[in-house]
Amino acid sequence: MRLRIKNIFALLLTVAAVSTSSIVAQTAQTPPASAKPLRYELALDYSYLRSNAPPGGCDCFNLNGGSATFAWSLKPGGSLALVGDITAAHAGSIASSGYDLTLSSYTAGARYRLKLRQQPSLQPFGQVLVGVAHAGGGLVGGHSPAASNAGAAFAANVGGGVDLRINRLFSARLIEADYLVTTFDNSVNDHQNNLRISAGVVLRF
Repeated sequence: MRLRIKNIFALLLTVAAVSTSSIVAQTAQTPPASAKPLRYELALDYSYLRSNAPPGGCDCFNLNGGSATFAWSLKPGGSLALVGDITAAHAGSIASSGYDLTLSSYTAGARYRLKLRQQPSLQPFGQVLVGVAHAGGGLVGGHSPAASNAGAAFAANVGGGVDLRINRLFSARLIEADYLVTTFDNSVNDHQNNLRISAGVVLRF
């Protein structure tokens, strides 16, 4: 599982490098005077998850990983966008059990970005995404064999964040906070609550 996480991070870094190169090349070829509103953005974030996957009370634990989010504005310069998000996080040892867990989610939905007249460089947004989640590792493979849907369970991601616009092409994602719910079988309530906190960079093209 650790190798899988490293492969995912390597893929995210490759995507970031290719996207950045494309943006720089496009900027060099296009005169600033003819700049058009940008409709696409790619955010690459570090993500921290706080989860209570073991049922019964709050046997909470932490996961660390990364996320990549692609957004497409329905209208150039508009507030509404379609969004796709991929998140992968890993916990090496959970409480006293010593089991590990790798949690991945693949969600899509809509985002609304609020425009502030007084602080145009700050760009808050809210979003609602739904999709599937995948779980792997000893927690679901050894400790909870009842999780027959570990390969694909329903997931929903609701939250928002704030971006700081640096220039036309780049922004810093100061913070994003999301409630990520998953529905893996656990023989109790088949329900897991996760708090996801993210921060990173946003590339526009």
